[in-house]
Amino acid sequence: MTGIQPLSTELVHRIAAGEVIDSPAAVVRELIDNAIDAQATRIVIALWPDNWRIKVSDNGVGLSWADLKQAAAPHTTSKLRSGDLSQIRTLGFRGEALHSLTQVGQLNICSRRGDEGWQVTYDRQGQVAEVNQVAIASGTIATVDQLFWDWPARKQALPSLTQQLRSIQAVIHSHALCHPQITWQVYQGERQWFSIAPGQTAQDILPQILSTLDPGDLRCLKVPFNNGTEYLEVLLGLPDRCHRHRPDWVRVAVNGRCVQVSGDDNFTALRPLEQTILRNFRQTLPRHRYPLCFIHLYIEPEQVDWNRHPAKTDIYLRDLEQWQQRVAAVIQELLKIPDDADAGHSQKIQQLVKVAEGKGVYNLQQSSLLSNTEEDHERLHELRAIAQLHQTYILAEHTSGMWLIEQHIAHERVLYEQLQKDWQLVPLTPPIMLPDLTEQQVNQLTHFGLEIEIFGPHLWAIRSAPEPLAKRSDCQEALLELSQCTELDAALVATACRSAIRNGTPLALPEMQTLLDQWQRTQRPRTCPHGRPIYLSLEETNLARFFRRHWVIGKSHGI
Repeated sequence: MTGIQPLSTELVHRIAAGEVIDSPAAVVRELIDNAIDAQATRIVIALWPDNWRIKVSDNGVGLSWADLKQAAAPHTTSKLRSGDLSQIRTLGFRGEALHSLTQVGQLNICSRRGDEGWQVTYDRQGQVAEVNQVAIASGTIATVDQLFWDWPARKQALPSLTQQLRSIQAVIHSHALCHPQITWQVYQGERQWFSIAPGQTAQDILPQILSTLDPGDLRCLKVPFNNGTEYLEVLLGLPDRCHRHRPDWVRVAVNGRCVQVSGDDNFTALRPLEQTILRNFRQTLPRHRYPLCFIHLYIEPEQVDWNRHPAKTDIYLRDLEQWQQRVAAVIQELLKIPDDADAGHSQKIQQLVKVAEGKGVYNLQQSSLLSNTEEDHERLHELRAIAQLHQTYILAEHTSGMWLIEQHIAHERVLYEQLQKDWQLVPLTPPIMLPDLTEQQVNQLTHFGLEIEIFGPHLWAIRSAPEPLAKRSDCQEALLELSQCTELDAALVATACRSAIRNGTPLALPEMQTLLDQWQRTQRPRTCPHGRPIYLSLEETNLARFFRRHWVIGKSHGI
């Protein structure tokens, strides 16, 4: 074995290139990072997957001839002037991307800044191999051809073409959410694959990415901090209207890039901000469903350490716990029912009205149905109970229409949040006997604070119980149900569900009003702890259109 020797410069560059550019999606990521840093408002991406070719065009500020000569040299950049890694304000800063592209493929750049346009082809060392003056619009066209042409192991290890395209699409979607002002057009060869129109916020972008979303299903809030130098933007799907089978749309972005975050002292933390999101949606969604939530932190650059991974998606963040608290507070605010009349159910209401029209005498045409664009901006007063339907629904009046509230799950939400604040256990006299409990069931009841002791062979005496269950005739069944819960939160849900007003129970108007008042004060009034929607709103403007109150009597039907 020979002694320690330095690696050759060429080998060092190829090692670095393999870390930065590990897939076609990484090529797209690095090129659109450059386009966004160049202040582009329109980015066009063309893919030829079978030919291992990618082209990214933008209308940014472009590169001069002097810049083009240096652009692909190793560790050269215009974005890190001071050399201070704590002052990164751009997506790119390492000066590695273009040089790495010359190592894994053939890089060609056409760019124009000012009056002159140039086309440059680079060799494997990142030096200019060929140059021509060209007439192009302001901006840059970067083309990578013969990707991984001499990296056969890398090409063979890549996933299927379908998975590669899915990864590229995910990169573009993430950048579009972070930079909603940009127009995106994506092609496979000469055929357009998809496009994304610009908007003001991520709320304008997400329904274009997820076509099943209705804009009324989303809520967005941007909150400033530190005298406006930092702010937090949260976009979420209302849990009574949209949720996912997987946590694939629980995403975090920092200063224009989707990332995974670790805190100051917890370098092994597993995505703590995403866990904060999931915690704050607990008991608002159906079982095995996940929220749709995108949060974007705009913070001072010295608060972020980007220099953790070549992909720049794993970062360290200072004051992580403080940001977790801020995220939780904004989510709680967005999950409340707003003071403005809720017009988000308009599409669902229209479907109900269409059914009613089909069974009615009007037989109205589709052109006369309700308008999606009209909204009632009157302030919402407290709901006023006016009737009970089928001993199941409370019919309530408010200033812009009427609501139907399902009494059992509304009360379940009230009780669940009360139990969260005050989990009281009271003595049972006489105690309740539970037979044939397993060791795990006994441990769970003890963990929940219940007093339990062996009373005989295969028999246990339960001497305390949650207050809502203690006087119930089915207390024994309820305690057995609690023993099968795996955590305290599940026990709270089970207790609330069993204690809530049952459907089929008649209620007097004062009782209905008390329930409505309590429900409106809950933190998560949209859904019950199992994730079922609690209320349905019908706006008065919709009723007016259905009953044709805008018609002029005497002119209709020739009268």
